Amino acid sequence: MKLIAGLGNPGPRYADSRHNIGFIVVDALARRHKISEWRFDRDFQGQIAEWPDRGERVYLLKPLTYMNLSGVSVQAVLRFYKMTPSDLLVVFDDLDLPVGRMRIRPNGSSGGQKGMESVIQHVSTSEFARLRVGIGKVHRTNTVGHVLGEFAPDEKPEVEMMIQQAADACECWIREGTTTAMNRFNRREKE
Repeated sequence: MKLIAGLGNPGPRYADSRHNIGFIVVDALARRHKISEWRFDRDFQGQIAEWPDRGERVYLLKPLTYMNLSGVSVQAVLRFYKMTPSDLLVVFDDLDLPVGRMRIRPNGSSGGQKGMESVIQHVSTSEFARLRVGIGKVHRTNTVGHVLGEFAPDEKPEVEMMIQQAADACECWIREGTTTAMNRFNRREKE
């Protein structure tokens, strides 16, 4: 059993924002595998969908707690399904990676991303896989506007390709593990 949690903010105001790239990636996975049944679960404080992948039960989660409380939702799902942190992959935006780049890691810090800080706090460990998806750097005085803004029209082709590659990385993580996913997808950064 596995859990892929995409981090973002609920509601139409944030739907296409850079900060919602985690939601966007899990939505792409759901479309790819023809999963149309997302259900809101009050106990999980999120939307969840089930995807049976080659005999492995995989849950896709979009916490609806707003970014800074994402860990509440992730922890509730892990607890309910009796999963461990090793069964978890969190997909989230990263300002320090350029648009079009991503990095998957088996563990690490939050990198200052508030949603990841919440997940680490509520899961009580940083020993779980994470997929950082690049949203590009800006001058730090305008970080909030950048993060909550949409991708520019000239970025959209690269963003679409990045979303599909991130979905590929999630599938690889499920089927072949973190090390293989790192070797296959982190290499793209050097190109």
